[in-house]
Amino acid sequence: MSDKKSISALVTGGEANAGPPLGPALGPMGVNVLQVVNTINEKTKDFPGMKVPVKVEVDSETKKFTVEVGIPPTAALVAKEAGIPKGSGTPGKDYTGDLSMAAAAKIAKMKLDGSYAKDVKGATKEVIGSCVSMGVKVEGKPAKEAYADLKAGKHDDLFK
Repeated sequence: MSDKKSISALVTGGEANAGPPLGPALGPMGVNVLQVVNTINEKTKDFPGMKVPVKVEVDSETKKFTVEVGIPPTAALVAKEAGIPKGSGTPGKDYTGDLSMAAAAKIAKMKLDGSYAKDVKGATKEVIGSCVSMGVKVEGKPAKEAYADLKAGKHDDLFK
């Protein structure tokens, strides 16, 4: 029976390399590090410049590997969609960006599998909650007001 070893790392989307943290962890496993890095870069190319959680599982006998790519944190996706480097240091007072409701729904669809929400509308509410914490407006309004609009059904056409 073969023994499987795995490593988890946070890599920049599409920019993984054989240096730390991957190279030193994969080297002793006897797997082709360059092949693993190329596979990771291929799977994370949709998240350029964002930190993406990656899990590599290696079969120690056959040296075959599998790469599982997670979804970046909600805050990172919100920052990317809003075109900002990071959230506000004083959310509620200072606002750093603006996110469209369509972009919030797009992020919600990405995060739905790992969410406790039962549908995309519920996951969108979670994304708007992140916007509150980050000081990002939604549809030009403070996130709490946009949340109330969403709850009232003003954006239901996005979820059909």
